[in-house]
Amino acid sequence: MPSTELLYSVSSVTIAVVLFVAIVVFNELGFRAGRFVQANTDDEVKAMTGSIQGSILGLLALLLGFTFSMSMQRFDARSMAVIDEANAIGTTMLRVKLLPDEYRQQASDLLHQYVVLRAEVGVIDLTHEAERAAYNERSVAVQNQLWDIVTKATDADPRPVTTGAFLNSLNDMIDAQGKRNAILQQHVPETILLLLFFVFVVNGAMMGYSSGLSGKRMTVPIVLVSLLITLIVFTIIDLDRPKRGLIQVDQSVMQSLESAT
Repeated sequence: MPSTELLYSVSSVTIAVVLFVAIVVFNELGFRAGRFVQANTDDEVKAMTGSIQGSILGLLALLLGFTFSMSMQRFDARSMAVIDEANAIGTTMLRVKLLPDEYRQQASDLLHQYVVLRAEVGVIDLTHEAERAAYNERSVAVQNQLWDIVTKATDADPRPVTTGAFLNSLNDMIDAQGKRNAILQQHVPETILLLLFFVFVVNGAMMGYSSGLSGKRMTVPIVLVSLLITLIVFTIIDLDRPKRGLIQVDQSVMQSLESAT
């Protein structure tokens, strides 16, 4: 579960700020180390240091692209899961009219409760596990009641074009909920994020070391680069954290379905 990992319970703002400070601090340490060995370093070693720094930047670009792609794919998957579940619920609501008369109103009321539950749980932070578990239990209870109704309705009207059609849509609705819950648990592995942070800090130290070897401090460029790196990392983490950050999955399709019921 995401909540068992080290970074997941820490806010993305805190991670970004700590990373920015770490890059600046290690840049300063690298600069001082470069100044300390400057007198004993020839031009060939300085050129090799620049090549190493370029290699680290290339690795950093590769990791950034890979990690951003992973987080964006998961964000898109969560967005599509909401749409798919809303469509499955909407189809089930329409097919209520195919049930025998004595079961229609009860099934319609239960579907309304279900939509409300799914809309409310859609905005609850994933770290609130107890609250989400309670909503999921209530959702499963409503699903079971609907399944009992369709079982009785099948006995009364076994035709596949009426009760059978509602049964199929109900099954799709239950599957859509399970799929959405599973997708919510998928995120960028923490090992990759930690590796990304480590490379960022090492790159900051190497930039400082290279500046120290040249004897010229580049404060403004270093701060700007560190700030840009921090913003990119913040965006990656924010995309990877459903219902927690500034970038949220659009829940309007589920909310509109709630108002329609």
